[in-house]
Amino acid sequence: MKERPTSITVIAWILIVMGVIALIASSISLNNPMTKDIMGRSPIPIPVQYVMMYAGLLVQLVSGIAMLKGQNWARFLYVIWSIIGLVVGFATSPMKTAIIPSVVIFLIIAFFLFRPAANEYFSGAEVKSDAESN
Repeated sequence: MKERPTSITVIAWILIVMGVIALIASSISLNNPMTKDIMGRSPIPIPVQYVMMYAGLLVQLVSGIAMLKGQNWARFLYVIWSIIGLVVGFATSPMKTAIIPSVVIFLIIAFFLFRPAANEYFSGAEVKSDAESN
């Protein structure tokens, strides 16, 4: 059995939990006049914003669950979608500095997703325990 690095477990569960919380919070806030006003100021049409938001949450949840199962494509899906989201955010946000914390968090997560132990875990190679190697 492949041994999952603790960092992957932590990242995956953070993605899952935060995805669920964001899904609930986003759904509740959609009827908030302030939210509608902020969304209306974006150059991206509101229906497209809804699609991007829910697609992003779905990517986050699916990536987290698949990472727990050792699916290599999950980390690439998360990284690619996050880069797309950050690029769109920088291109459309009037407050570019507000995106900096998201970039820092993304870089930290990406660092741990591609460390040697994570690469080994996602490679599908079986990891031998000390008892098996004797």
